[in-house]
Amino acid sequence: MAGSSTEHAPDYRAILGISDEAARVRALDAHLSTRSYVRGFVLSQADVDAFRQLSGPPADPQLFHVARWFRHVAAILGGPPAAGPPFGLQATGRGRRAQPAWSPPAGSEPCQLRLYNSLTRRKDVFVPQDGRRVTWYCCGPTVYDASHMGHARSYISFDILRRVLRDYFKFDVFYCMNITDIDDKIIKRARQNYLFERYRKTQPQAAQLLEDVQAALQPFSAKLQETADPDRRQMLERLQRAVAQAAEPLEGALRAGQAGQELEGRAQVLLEEAKDVLSDWLDSMHGSEVTDNSIFSELPKFWEAEFHKDMEALNVLPPDVLTRVSEYVPEIVDFVQKIMDNGYGYASNGSVYFDTVKFANSEGHSYGKLVPEAVGDQKALHEGEGDLSVSAERLSEKRSPNDFALWKASKPGEPSWPCPWGKGRPGWHIECSAMAGTLLGASMDIHGGGCDLRFPHHDNELAQSEAYFENDCWVRYFLHTGHLTIAGCKMSKSLKNFITIKDALKKHSARQLRLAFLMHSWKDTLDYSANTMESALQYERLLNEFFLNVKDLLRTPMEAAAQFEKWEDEETELNKSFYTKKAAVHQALCDNIDTRTALEEMRALVGRCNLYMAARKAARRRPHRVLLESIAHYLTHMLKVFGAIDEESSLGFPLRGAGASLNLESTVMPYLQVLSEFREGVRRIAREHRVPEVLQLSDALRDDVLPELGVRLEDHEGLPTVVKLADRDTLLREREEKSRAAKLAKMKIPPSEMFLSESDKYSKFDENGLPTHDTEGKELSKGQAKKLRKLFEAQEKLHLEYLQLVQNGGSP
Repeated sequence: MAGSSTEHAPDYRAILGISDEAARVRALDAHLSTRSYVRGFVLSQADVDAFRQLSGPPADPQLFHVARWFRHVAAILGGPPAAGPPFGLQATGRGRRAQPAWSPPAGSEPCQLRLYNSLTRRKDVFVPQDGRRVTWYCCGPTVYDASHMGHARSYISFDILRRVLRDYFKFDVFYCMNITDIDDKIIKRARQNYLFERYRKTQPQAAQLLEDVQAALQPFSAKLQETADPDRRQMLERLQRAVAQAAEPLEGALRAGQAGQELEGRAQVLLEEAKDVLSDWLDSMHGSEVTDNSIFSELPKFWEAEFHKDMEALNVLPPDVLTRVSEYVPEIVDFVQKIMDNGYGYASNGSVYFDTVKFANSEGHSYGKLVPEAVGDQKALHEGEGDLSVSAERLSEKRSPNDFALWKASKPGEPSWPCPWGKGRPGWHIECSAMAGTLLGASMDIHGGGCDLRFPHHDNELAQSEAYFENDCWVRYFLHTGHLTIAGCKMSKSLKNFITIKDALKKHSARQLRLAFLMHSWKDTLDYSANTMESALQYERLLNEFFLNVKDLLRTPMEAAAQFEKWEDEETELNKSFYTKKAAVHQALCDNIDTRTALEEMRALVGRCNLYMAARKAARRRPHRVLLESIAHYLTHMLKVFGAIDEESSLGFPLRGAGASLNLESTVMPYLQVLSEFREGVRRIAREHRVPEVLQLSDALRDDVLPELGVRLEDHEGLPTVVKLADRDTLLREREEKSRAAKLAKMKIPPSEMFLSESDKYSKFDENGLPTHDTEGKELSKGQAKKLRKLFEAQEKLHLEYLQLVQNGGSP
């Protein structure tokens, strides 16, 4: 930039010697005016020094030479050319200006992913131990009955978290899950099922069955009296009433001396109603006689298979590794032995217990990390030990009431495996520790489970694992999903208050269930109710309509260059909103994977797009397809991340035919488009030639025929008909609702007003609102008047029915 030219160098000493700055600037401008037009002119170092003496650019517009070069020097130096030592700005060999200095933008601090960690009870920044690799262990189900919505709460929620970590934040997630197939509940249920089926096969006579049920009710009634838990007590009372109600008809039939099929039918009803009562009674008498280990493995094998089917139906990703307790017994035995070798376990009467006192008093260890306030809760500890393991004899084997079983000596009627302490079976808590420790080592990134597992199960897992590895960091982040309630009531399999996943899927699709979960925080209680599901259905409809509208827009033939239309203010604003909402979604997902807020931001984006499309339609202009396609692809991507859309779908919710691989939309839409265009042509001709019958037929095709096939046509004045593929049941529901709405609107009209709006037909009306003259002023004939009177009377009845409904608080 700066150089020297002796030929044109001014006498700066004379200029700088001028004391008055205004005069000095004028002199400098005169010199520059003669030099600025010299070919190849560049500022010299003397020029720069002269500018350092100026306090600012001249205010006089006549002195534009000084003003121009002052700004130039200020830009080069990164500020006004204040006084100071020479900057050493040099010209290149050819006298070219040097490239100005560049400063990077300040930018903004990227948000960090934070997860609610039960170990700290706060949202902690998520930092995996090994780069982008995340090791994750999730507690799986205890398989002794059908999977229910409580299971869905945990496994759909963890599936969402796993997908977000993997597909959005791009972590390399290694996900392990277990199947508990050895447990007190499984043993007891398998034994009871076996004994009940054996009893059923004996085909007891009606009198014998009644006698057995009455005998079984005696210990059952005693258990009911001892039950303090109000929910469990209520469940037992319901069961007792059901058995009594089933027994009463059988007792009456026996007293009356009835026989044959009627008596047999009543006996079968009682047998089914009293199954649980009889099973408990049979188990108390004959449970110890069940010694075949296969009886205890068949039940969990069956229910595990059903569980996997349910997870597949819910679109829950399978784990990378699945572990079964029955396959890890040798590893569990070794794990228990190591804990004993480290001084934290002790054998007692063939069982092995964890020494909680010794562990808690050891340096570097702490018992009850998750729920320290629950330590000593004997009710919770007994539930953790299992129904078959809390006898007075078993409890007396412990050094401390807080100690828990690592290995249980098997009693008659229980499965067993050989070990150094005698035949026995694993305790519940040790199973996860041994399996997770074998696969993931001394420390994992994430451990997950339902919030009801925090104490004692997960606290005991932590204690025994850290006793094995002699560390205090077996789990870095503990994630617990919230409870699930059924219409506000506690859900519990043991209380027989639950809805199976299969039953839930009969009412709603897997996507709808997932959307309901996405609309709630994964760590909070979720109420599975009609209101919850209606919100999910509305959300699905909103998104689906948007996708269908965009698909219709994209089907319109257009040359490649023509789709890139000039953006007006509307497109600029929509695009700004698009990026604002994307940033908000990202912020929400960084905040403990807050899918609820993320979905609300996505809803707002769809709402903004709908307003844009409506404004375009009102102006009879096509919306900007490239921008809307970008937004639709983004929303599709996010729904894929959440597991609400299959990977195969390119845009929106996919529609499949009878074959799993058949894409219904791409197969039938070309034919539907041809049909729609043909119908539009027919309607145009019918309007031109005034053929109302043809218009009625085209309306019937739209309103009655095509919805039965899952097709919706939307007619818009001045615009092409929109063709949409949708769920048949949804369309039929919409048609029914539309019909009800039309009927309600008609019912609301008083008969005195029903003809007043038909000014194109009638010109005069009587005091009741009945037409008397046509538009030409001619009096209506008696036949016409009679016909209108009948319509009037029919409307009177309809309107009266409406008024009665309103008065009674009903709805049509």
